[in-house]
Amino acid sequence: MRTIFFILRKEFKQIFRNKAMLPLIFVMPMVQLLILPLAADYEVKNINLAVVDHDHSSYSQKLISKISSSGYFRLSGYFNSYHEAFHQIEKDQADLILEIPSKFERNLVRENHEQVFIAVNAINGTKAGLGGSYLTQVLTDFNSQIQLDWVQLPRFNLQPRIDITYSNWFNASMNFQYFMVPGILAILVTMIGSYMTALNIVKEKEIGTIEQINVTPIRKHHFILGKLIPFWILGIFVFSVGLFVVSFLIYGIVPQGNLFLLYGFLSIYLVAILGFGLLVSTYSDTQQQAMSVSFFFVMIFLLMSGLFTPIDSMPEWAKMISRISPITYFIEVMRMVVLKGSTFSDIKFHFLIITGFATVIMSWAILNYRKTT
Repeated sequence: MRTIFFILRKEFKQIFRNKAMLPLIFVMPMVQLLILPLAADYEVKNINLAVVDHDHSSYSQKLISKISSSGYFRLSGYFNSYHEAFHQIEKDQADLILEIPSKFERNLVRENHEQVFIAVNAINGTKAGLGGSYLTQVLTDFNSQIQLDWVQLPRFNLQPRIDITYSNWFNASMNFQYFMVPGILAILVTMIGSYMTALNIVKEKEIGTIEQINVTPIRKHHFILGKLIPFWILGIFVFSVGLFVVSFLIYGIVPQGNLFLLYGFLSIYLVAILGFGLLVSTYSDTQQQAMSVSFFFVMIFLLMSGLFTPIDSMPEWAKMISRISPITYFIEVMRMVVLKGSTFSDIKFHFLIITGFATVIMSWAILNYRKTT
């Protein structure tokens, strides 16, 4: 223990003497946690809509007003022809075109039927799909409103009717930031644990001090523990600041579950991630190599972790990759404990999986470090 204590004191002195590393550890994660949830939002708004109104009637004006007041569309202009409106799409100044035919109101009144034309810029598939869906829903509501205005309902409705009431659980306000903040916090802790550990050990190789350490009486497990424990502590510290300062004070997210359960999972997860950083360092000779290898794996695990895209919507081969990523299980546990208040019985499978990851990755890193040295 005395040997490990001296190594830990050396490591903490090196960390706090490095003026470039301190912002990477403490400032950058907090700034990212403040900014990313505000930008990462699946709800598409401010969709530019070009309108071609050939009717200029009261009904067409009501329809355009209803679309504008929905909060999702922004009128980019009125045009006299479809060709002019399509030119707006070519200049990327419009996302959708709504063409209202002439005699729109007259056909609705006399024939109880009329058609409108919608053209969608499908370069951005997500925005096109949601934009077309929003506009179709507005048109459906407008159609229902017209039918209610025309049809005189009887005083007593003899037809059976189902009244639906609903409530939103775990995120009553349906605030998308509540869903994103726990996942982004998990990603930030992962990046700190993997990158910093790999770079710190590889730096010893670059400056040549690793050879001096190898010829000293310091045993291998002393050296590894001395290298990993500081970043294990820093990972918990950054997680705590993000959870209690940024998540609670800025976004108003109050953890619903047991914090000891969350920190217990975090402790095991950090062992797996630190082991991954140690493993990368055993295969790398320079910090550039270590950063490239870490970035390669972290980006794959990040995009397939369920942070942005639901895992259930992925193809089978992508689901298999997501299930061999420890980040996937940490994000799931964060959302389950923080938002749903899940207990140990709900996440015991996640505990088992992450313990297996930590054992395998750390054992592989230690054995490979022995071979290379």
